[in-house]
Amino acid sequence: MESYEKNMYQPIFKDYPDVLDVKQVSEILKVSTKTIYRLLRVGEIDSLKIGREFRIPKVNLLRYIRVSGVQSFDQPTKN
Repeated sequence: MESYEKNMYQPIFKDYPDVLDVKQVSEILKVSTKTIYRLLRVGEIDSLKIGREFRIPKVNLLRYIRVSGVQSFDQPTKN
């Protein structure tokens, strides 16, 4: 895990388990579950598929946020 990911891991995700489901990711990013399923299908967010369910490790979500430039809604924005 890169230092950015280590620093962001605790404050952003302290109330979430280490492996997230689609609903939890949609809550964090403040988008619909339909949008999350689309991002998973096209491979923008790396995930695991267990049976019929997607599971997203926190580190994969952090990587997506960093690479895509998504603003985290749990952290104040810098001006």
